[in-house]
Amino acid sequence: MASTIDPRQAEIAEEFAMFGDWMEKYEHIISLGRELAPMDPADKVDDNLIKGCQSRVWLAAKRDDRGHVHFAADSDAIITKGLVALMVRALSDAPAADIAGANLTFLDEIGLHSHLSPTRSNGLQAMVKQMKLYGLAFTAGG
Repeated sequence: MASTIDPRQAEIAEEFAMFGDWMEKYEHIISLGRELAPMDPADKVDDNLIKGCQSRVWLAAKRDDRGHVHFAADSDAIITKGLVALMVRALSDAPAADIAGANLTFLDEIGLHSHLSPTRSNGLQAMVKQMKLYGLAFTAGG
């Protein structure tokens, strides 16, 4: 069964393919962070901090009555905020089971793993892991 996330991944990969070099891609990531919807200050609590990120990244998740998960996020670092915005765009408002089982091929397709510093790459993996854990928890009825 096709995931609702696959078309989003294709759209993101196509968008990044338009940029000629990594400086342009970084600028785009930064602009995604600037466009990220503001996070409710009540959600900016230690319990919502992602472990494994060098900078501070908050991630909150809520499930709606259709079983879709909505993510809200923020970061105190500009590139990291763009990365979490990218992940929110890919995974937010999708069914919990799709999030839990997502095979996020777009991250390699756009070259993120090979162009991020090891600490940022680890932080990105921590974001993905936390989002999938939320999907799993909501799939299980949590």
